[in-house]
Amino acid sequence: MRLVLAALLAAAATAAQAQTMTVNLDQSLRLSLPAPARDVVVSNPTVVDVSMLSPTSLLVLGKGYGITNLMVVDAAGRTIIDREVVVGSSDANRVSFYRGPNVTNYACAGRCERTPLPGEVETIYKAHATPYTEHAEQASGAAGKP
Repeated sequence: MRLVLAALLAAAATAAQAQTMTVNLDQSLRLSLPAPARDVVVSNPTVVDVSMLSPTSLLVLGKGYGITNLMVVDAAGRTIIDREVVVGSSDANRVSFYRGPNVTNYACAGRCERTPLPGEVETIYKAHATPYTEHAEQASGAAGKP
């Protein structure tokens, strides 16, 4: 009896894990759907943004740290996908320096560039985040000009 119960619990845990999708902050993930979608719902759009590439393909973008869920419904109102989405940061090509409670983050690809991330001391974060924000605003402004 215990063996059967353990097997059922393991199967339930595997099924629950299969329903969780992890997306890195500021990165996207392509998701293929088993059927054409009519509606896409994200519970917390500050965590994840979704774009439909085609009726059977979505692009999921990690916008902010957190957990939300993604539900996709077909034309008949049936749920195609209902997944928990977890957004976190990628450790690939990143170096973090810790000095006491303070952390400083760098993105490294050939050379390391300062990349402020949430969780850093606010005054230090703002000092380093402002040039990135201004650069992005200038780029988006230039893209809109004829």
